[in-house]
Amino acid sequence: MKYVIGIDLGTSAVKTVLVDTKGEICAVVSKNYPLLHEKTGYSEQNPEEWVQQTASALNELIANANIKPEDIEGISYSGQMHGLVLLDENYNLLRNAILWNDTRTTEQCHHLYKVIGEKRLLEITKNQALEGFTLPKLLWVKEYEPEIFEKTAVFMLPKDYLRFKMTGFIHSEYSDAAGTLLLNISKKKWDGELCQLVGVNINLCPPLVESSECIGNISESFSQKTGLATSTKVFAGGADNACGAIGAGILSPGETLCSIGTSGVVLSYEERNDRDFNGRVHYFNHGKENAFYTMGVTLSAGHSLSWFKENFAEKDTFEELLADLKNVPIGSNGLLFTPYLVGERTPHADATIRGSFIGMDASHKKRDFTRAVIEGITFSLSESIEIFRESGKEITSIVSIGGGAKNDHWLQIQADVFNAKIVKLSTEQGPALGAAMLAAYGCGWYNSLEECANVFITSSKTYYPNAEHVQVYKQLYELYKEVYLQTNDLSKKLGEFKRK
Repeated sequence: MKYVIGIDLGTSAVKTVLVDTKGEICAVVSKNYPLLHEKTGYSEQNPEEWVQQTASALNELIANANIKPEDIEGISYSGQMHGLVLLDENYNLLRNAILWNDTRTTEQCHHLYKVIGEKRLLEITKNQALEGFTLPKLLWVKEYEPEIFEKTAVFMLPKDYLRFKMTGFIHSEYSDAAGTLLLNISKKKWDGELCQLVGVNINLCPPLVESSECIGNISESFSQKTGLATSTKVFAGGADNACGAIGAGILSPGETLCSIGTSGVVLSYEERNDRDFNGRVHYFNHGKENAFYTMGVTLSAGHSLSWFKENFAEKDTFEELLADLKNVPIGSNGLLFTPYLVGERTPHADATIRGSFIGMDASHKKRDFTRAVIEGITFSLSESIEIFRESGKEITSIVSIGGGAKNDHWLQIQADVFNAKIVKLSTEQGPALGAAMLAAYGCGWYNSLEECANVFITSSKTYYPNAEHVQVYKQLYELYKEVYLQTNDLSKKLGEFKRK
């Protein structure tokens, strides 16, 4: 039997999965590493922790599976997007990585619009200037740590640094590069005009390859650390959301993914590079060659439910908390929740908006609040689906993964709110499985990612919208959207009051 490994380098942990030629998961090992918060709004990590914990996870993975290392044909990667890793001319680290959830770069985002213009930036990168992206972080280092910027020979994204340490070769690939604000999405190349306008030497950008391209083999030094064979092929991999799409089979027009983790994502496949969403949703290159995806983000999806449980239902398990959903009518007995606990991304790129419970009265019970939280999260995700449909996309079927796919009643709420068939997968390994699929395809096990998906991915249950419920939710959804319009100014004023 032959095997491939998918490595998902996340924000809090690295996950490794071993998969055989039949698509069976043979072993899974995860290892945690810390986040560093030196100041408010700062979020960093030591990239060496990624390397050490990945090596440890791979050691354990091989031992647990009890297989010969030479039977592992290929390895590929999924990784947290946008993080900035800086190396000098000798390829030594210059500082900790600045991560996607670091918010220190508001000033640099404004500067980008000033020197490039919002319209031109959208034409080149298809995305707005947001604090999470890589270029604002690079400009922050240029301004506030000029001695480090001067020594920089190349910047890298997190998974690309890990791959470099495993092989000795430096590359990036299009799906992750798309989240830097330096890539011309349509032309699939680093943009010279943009680099020149912001004063960044284009030579700092690593060479670009396809996600399924073999870039080398496991190095001798990393082989000694892990027991992996130097014959194992290493493939470029993809951004976490691109790999999540591959691992859920989102590989052709009309296919859409809803992923509810700490944040929530609605991701839809695109085959064209020229659609115009005017920056209302993210527009990135897919891990599949010459394909793209659009993506809306709810910043506090699962986070809203966790926050509610920790503060108001600490003794309940999530299963106990959600068990009462079926005993509360649609609309939570007149209670609405907006999940803006840390601001919002789609459709409101608003860092100051804050969440609300609207309609509380003395009759409401804990179960009403729980259902209101679930409905509010789902309404927020529905706003991304609404943008896709307004652009002419037909969305009739959605694959649901993550925390939102663990409860039957929540899956039915998704079907009713989204007015679409909801598909639950049999096994769900998310981006790590997508990375393994890139390795399987790269090794030549299958002629296409679609053929691989037919073997690796199966559905277990389908939920259909209830026509009567759909109509009730449409009315409630219109009220939900009004809450933002009525509270955004109030949220700003409360934020100013809080800071006094």
